[in-house]
Amino acid sequence: MKKSVWSEQTTLNEFEKLKNDIKTDVLIIGGGICGILCAHILKEAGVSYVLAEGKRIASGITKNTTAKITSQHSLIYDSLIKQFGSEKALMYLRSNEEACKEYERLCQAINCDYEKKNAYTYSILDRSKIEAEVRAVNSLGFEAHFVTKPELPFDTAGAVCFDNQAQFNPLKFINHIVKGMNIYEKTYVQRIENGVAITPNGKIKAEKIIVATHFPFINSHGAYFLKLYQHRSYVAAYENAGEIDAMYVDEDKKGMSFRQYGNLLLAGGGGHRTGKKGGCWDEIDHEVKKHYPRAKLKYQWAAQDCMSLDGVPYIGEYSKNTPTIYVASGFNKWGFSSSMAAAKILCDMITGKRNEYAPVYSPQRSILKPQLFVNGFEATANLLNPSIKRCPHLGCTLKWNSAEKSWDCPCHGSRFEEDGKLINNPAMKDAQITED
Repeated sequence: MKKSVWSEQTTLNEFEKLKNDIKTDVLIIGGGICGILCAHILKEAGVSYVLAEGKRIASGITKNTTAKITSQHSLIYDSLIKQFGSEKALMYLRSNEEACKEYERLCQAINCDYEKKNAYTYSILDRSKIEAEVRAVNSLGFEAHFVTKPELPFDTAGAVCFDNQAQFNPLKFINHIVKGMNIYEKTYVQRIENGVAITPNGKIKAEKIIVATHFPFINSHGAYFLKLYQHRSYVAAYENAGEIDAMYVDEDKKGMSFRQYGNLLLAGGGGHRTGKKGGCWDEIDHEVKKHYPRAKLKYQWAAQDCMSLDGVPYIGEYSKNTPTIYVASGFNKWGFSSSMAAAKILCDMITGKRNEYAPVYSPQRSILKPQLFVNGFEATANLLNPSIKRCPHLGCTLKWNSAEKSWDCPCHGSRFEEDGKLINNPAMKDAQITED
């Protein structure tokens, strides 16, 4: 397995696994950045909580991101205004801006390489998209700039700039914030029955439960297997490449992203829907070497993101029929600001406070979006495929990922090692790869 620069430079704190039955007011399932921030905010509010992580904290997607903290989520605000209106678009913007400010507050006391940087979304060919986004953001009362020539080693049609965003080392941040937390590692929640989480080594009874497991694992409620799909993204870190003094991302899903970390240029790209084919690291290397011929590859890693139907995460009650279970998922590649926003919203909901931003994120909003039909087509096509190698989640055909040597599900994004051992959920168990 390839390791990120964050994993190479940071050894995470360890926690014991659950050894007996326990009770708590709130159970958080999932020890990525979202679950950890939920625990942090509940702890600050004086609420009794337990966080259960099936493997190690931050062992999933959190350790494999590019770690940008920003309210600029590609070209989202023009789309939000058209879909939901200016009021909800402003909710989204303000919630993420407040999330960024909370990171700034916390990071003042944490040695986590926190740096203020401007964030740019650029377009290679379409200036009109950038201009429309600038107008949309400015119409919400937030200042965004059109930049004709961003400092990139290739020509663009322009970029939208948000000032004073940030980047950091996520594992250094997590190592500090988890000190003294009530966390159980290697405590895999197999199922939930009447407010009780069942694990191999004990039961956890809770009044309320937050599912922060990347992809929600309860299939009988919420229809998240229809509302979400997963997308692979690849990152490579290079020495002897040009210095990038900002954060950049292409508005095209197949484009490149860039940021600096110390003397390393972090370049992202080669992405594709999980289970499909993409350019992967080869595409990144080709682009970087074209512009920086002396660049030397130092690290490679990959992440996987849950993508919602409309570009907005699902944060709130898991479903109408599960009033004591909450969810946070579908962060659409912007997990750090979205996780902080989610933690604040869910903490307010759990403690009976009104959160002004909750309506825009409601998991019960309409699912009648074009992406729903794409997801449905992928599921149907792969369920009907006669292959023997199938995902134990809902039975879709697994596809071989030659770049990462894994079996990937194109329906919902579960991934498995070459021998069938589970890597990424929503599957809850290993896959049968070889015939008996």
